[in-house]
Amino acid sequence: MVHNDQRTLRKPWSIAFVAEAEEAASLRRLMRLHLGLWGLPGVIETAQLCVTEMLSNVITHVGPGTPTTLSVAMNGRHVRIEIQDPDTRALPTLLQAGAESEGGRGMALIDAMAVRWGVEPRANRKVTWCELAAEPDLSPSTHDDPRVNGAEGLLDVYRGEETRDAMLVGSQRLSLARAEEAAIDIIADLLHWLHTHGRDADDFLDRVQTHFEAEARSSA
Repeated sequence: MVHNDQRTLRKPWSIAFVAEAEEAASLRRLMRLHLGLWGLPGVIETAQLCVTEMLSNVITHVGPGTPTTLSVAMNGRHVRIEIQDPDTRALPTLLQAGAESEGGRGMALIDAMAVRWGVEPRANRKVTWCELAAEPDLSPSTHDDPRVNGAEGLLDVYRGEETRDAMLVGSQRLSLARAEEAAIDIIADLLHWLHTHGRDADDFLDRVQTHFEAEARSSA
């Protein structure tokens, strides 16, 4: 069962970008970050693969440099991923790619992984979308975890408007939503700080993810 508090944090988001192969890594990192914040670690790899294939489809059939938008939202118990591009003629189709075929596999992979997918031609663009089954990672209470307590303390300082105790009583949904916004602000400011000091923000995110996964495995 998905708790209501968790649902309130899953706000739709979108990002505009130019369809180039180099964008794939950044889009995968965004999917990992947002789906992790949404408490959906089990769907991250599948979502990353779907985004990569949908991006590749735009590059192949519409062209490199195409203005494109990625949008992600929850549709009930499913993660809905949309890729929008301005070409209403090049519609993705499901091909039966042979063993020797170098193309035609992208939508077949999405068809195999997604609960459903489709293409919606609109007046000045088309939307290619897919929906993935998402089961939340509902963990036991973490109020006694020193790392969680430390993170909540940092969020309290950064927000400057609520104490940690306020997250446990009263308007918990609002408090958690504000905490998520503060966490995003913290990460964004850290990435900006790294950039201004000539550091690679993408490399930093990779190292953080590796560290997090290692600690998760050791504590399992």
